[in-house]
Amino acid sequence: MKKTLALMLFMTAGLTISAQNMDKKYKSIEVAIDIDAPAEKVWKAMVQDYGAISNWSPYIYAANYENGSLSGVKGAERKCDLNANGTRWVHERIADIDKKKMEMRNIILDGAKFPLDADNTQAYYRVKDNGNGTSTASYLMQFRGKPAFMTGMMKGSFKKSLANNLKGLKHYVETGEQVTPFNKKIKEIRKDYEVTFTK
Repeated sequence: MKKTLALMLFMTAGLTISAQNMDKKYKSIEVAIDIDAPAEKVWKAMVQDYGAISNWSPYIYAANYENGSLSGVKGAERKCDLNANGTRWVHERIADIDKKKMEMRNIILDGAKFPLDADNTQAYYRVKDNGNGTSTASYLMQFRGKPAFMTGMMKGSFKKSLANNLKGLKHYVETGEQVTPFNKKIKEIRKDYEVTFTK
């Protein structure tokens, strides 16, 4: 169960194309990490290179553009493999994006059997310019389990995995070295970087 929840973290949205209404009770997790790089460089890796998430996520074995633009724009879609043989995967779409504010909302179109309520789950990717050549990358994940009683049980695993994703992003942006499930780099670096939880 823990492994399944960890692999779901980038796929934080519904299993249908319809927009999330977020009208039921849901949990929120917000996690951030400071990165010693300009905001534009972080935004490029985190969002603009939407189909290249496998360069820095310790949970994505491969990712490919499926539809829309080759860059991170509204409507761009990617397919992410969650295991080495490609039998577990998720198909995602950028639902909204504001390049000026450096904020993107991500949803799921299709995938394996994830215990998430489609209409009450979404994720925001954000980058903030700190004004001194550094930046802060963050995720805001809003989710509801399906069945609903699972919501609270998921939060701990989601927090750990979101933190590891940001640590992978930081390491990749600062060093150029990929963090993938294949090289298991996250095991070496996870204690080197600190994240901040605000929710």
